[in-house]
Amino acid sequence: MWMLVNLCRMLLALTFTFSGLVKLVDPRGTQYKIEDYLEAFGMDGWLPVFVPLGLSILMSVFEFCIGVFMFFGIRRRMTPWLYLLFLSVMTPLTLYLALANPVSDCGCFGDAVELTNWQTFWKNVALLLMAVVVFRYSRLMPRFVSERNQWTISMYSIVFGLVLSGYCLYYLPVFDFRPYHIGMNLPEGMQVPEGEEGPEFVTTFILEKDGVRKEFSVDGYPEDTAWHFVDSKTVLVKEGYVPPVHDFSVMTWPDGEDVTDAILSDSNYMFLLVAPYLEQADDSNIDRINEIYDYSQMHGYAFYCLTASGDEAIRQWQDLEGADYPFGIVDGITLKTIVRSNPGLLLLKGGTVYNKWSCNNLPDEADLEKPLEQSEWGRLQLDSRTMKTLRVILWFLVPLFLLTTADRIWMGSKMYKRMKHKNRINNLLKQKDMRKKIVAGNWKMNLNLQEGVALATELNAALEADKPNCDVIICTPFIHLASVANVLDAGLVGLGAENCADKEKGAYTGEVSAAMVKSTGAQYVILGHSERRAYYGETAEILKEKVNLALANGLKVIFCIGEVLEEREADRQNEVVKAQLEGSLFDLTAEQFSNIILAYEPVWAIGTGKTATADQAEEMHAFIRRTIAEKFGAEAGENVSILYGGSCKPSNAKEIFAKPDVDGGLIGGAALKCADFKGIIDAWKA
Repeated sequence: MWMLVNLCRMLLALTFTFSGLVKLVDPRGTQYKIEDYLEAFGMDGWLPVFVPLGLSILMSVFEFCIGVFMFFGIRRRMTPWLYLLFLSVMTPLTLYLALANPVSDCGCFGDAVELTNWQTFWKNVALLLMAVVVFRYSRLMPRFVSERNQWTISMYSIVFGLVLSGYCLYYLPVFDFRPYHIGMNLPEGMQVPEGEEGPEFVTTFILEKDGVRKEFSVDGYPEDTAWHFVDSKTVLVKEGYVPPVHDFSVMTWPDGEDVTDAILSDSNYMFLLVAPYLEQADDSNIDRINEIYDYSQMHGYAFYCLTASGDEAIRQWQDLEGADYPFGIVDGITLKTIVRSNPGLLLLKGGTVYNKWSCNNLPDEADLEKPLEQSEWGRLQLDSRTMKTLRVILWFLVPLFLLTTADRIWMGSKMYKRMKHKNRINNLLKQKDMRKKIVAGNWKMNLNLQEGVALATELNAALEADKPNCDVIICTPFIHLASVANVLDAGLVGLGAENCADKEKGAYTGEVSAAMVKSTGAQYVILGHSERRAYYGETAEILKEKVNLALANGLKVIFCIGEVLEEREADRQNEVVKAQLEGSLFDLTAEQFSNIILAYEPVWAIGTGKTATADQAEEMHAFIRRTIAEKFGAEAGENVSILYGGSCKPSNAKEIFAKPDVDGGLIGGAALKCADFKGIIDAWKA
């Protein structure tokens, strides 16, 4: 099972990390895919334009980070929950997409890997099954980073995702999986291999004249200039081999001349200003664009502005920005595919993409001092996709390696400190031998008087026959105390109550005072039990009163402390336990505190199906002991007995009691059977 769980874990981690990464480097592409979904569901126009982009970044960072979390074993409870939640939503959604087919490609891996909608659905089914396995057996996943330092990796992954996404948004994707990447020869990308039948696409232009809109084919484009361009669309009319570049078609504006071949066959340099929609284009660098146009005119390079905007938007752009360059009409989806910037700049030569620029890093005046033939910008800026991918991965892995190495060093130093303090641990074990070892039974609200007396008699006889190596205490309901006291050997078994009142005496119907408890022959009383805190609302102030009255009447107090599940999951257990101690015991003198026995209850591990390990018990007991030492002095910290109040049984008592700071147990259900209770008592025997 361990191998299956961790195989599923790694497959989930790699899938989500890769999926998130390819989206992070192309946030615009994911934005466009979200907009496609909104349009397919009839929701386009419902949201502000920035919302799809924000969703793109958040979803990409989420996928990337939970992939990293799963790989390193960070938040082993929360992370599988996130996978289950995410896949429980996405799997039915992709089933609908497979059946209805509103979009041809779900975009789950961006442009890096294209899957059909059915392939995506079955992929999600497999991932969902793996997520169920990992969720069910999450405890079998080893951590690759210490629990204390996992927040470092978490925050680094989130920051890296946001920074990488912002960088690629401001500039351009650091690696480009689209067919218009640098180094791509567009004419070659349009070719259909020999023996393959190509698909047929039809490009239609929507024009308007005198308030009437009409569609025209490329061959039927009207010569009448009274027709104004509104939009264009390219649709597949016949299936076949689809070449990488299949939708690049340029019609000049306003005369409608097809100049696609002229652009692709030009052996000289050519600048293409790509602005899918001029009305949404960033015009903050318009002066630099005009300078590039002037530069191209000076050196004889062709320059076109390619857009899918209509006549009005083009004329407005010309008027506002002083644009003298010619315009070409291209399908809007194609333009968004060519460059992820509005506007962006493309440098072509002989139909090959030589370079690309975002509107935020256009060539400046210094870059345009020489002709392109003599300039660095005129050289093919070819950087292999493998190297770019490797570079991005290294951007993430190198700092991550340093962080994990630091974590390993920290862990190593922690191990060193443990070795360095080995003598201290040995001393603790010696001090533990000096401290009282105690097994206390808490009968709670169980057994009638006759049953209680019978159990006490049986236990007393068993311990007389086989002397214990520890102090034994039984804490019974009030009605048992006097009767049970008569059948116990006080030198062998101590007797205690499960509670006492916070008042000395008076008109408090149903209450039992500390003095009354003492009068029965009892020597101990349990106070602060988690059930009393939870069910009867006992506060720190109430418990303080009870503790003072119990001590004043000569009773030793078994004082219970511990955190609930929500507090443990929020990593607040130390804070909670310290507050319980401060609220009820820290007003005592050191002499008074010497009559206190502490019992740590991991409430989250009692009756919840969750298990507290011996190491977790030791960690909390050591913290409690340090807290007592800080308040009452080192001697008090070393001498106080701290019992473990979790699920203690004969089968695990020896392991728990072996821990240096665990001095015994406060036993619940197992104390109601003599054999089980005796088995726990015998855990103290070598």
